[in-house]
Amino acid sequence: MSHANARFNIHGRRLLVDRVRRQGWAVAHAAKAMGVSRQCAHRWVARFDAEGEAGLADRSS
Repeated sequence: MSHANARFNIHGRRLLVDRVRRQGWAVAHAAKAMGVSRQCAHRWVARFDAEGEAGLADRSS
């Protein structure tokens, strides 16, 4: 279950990372297209880089 205030779920996070890492989008452009802040997008990309697919999973707040 996603966090109540989460902008998107694991599928949206995967799409964001795919756009940045595989399609070559700038993080700022991918963030704008997804409706999240640049900081949030950078966080998800960094988590993916550090932990792989597991980094995109929901976490306890």
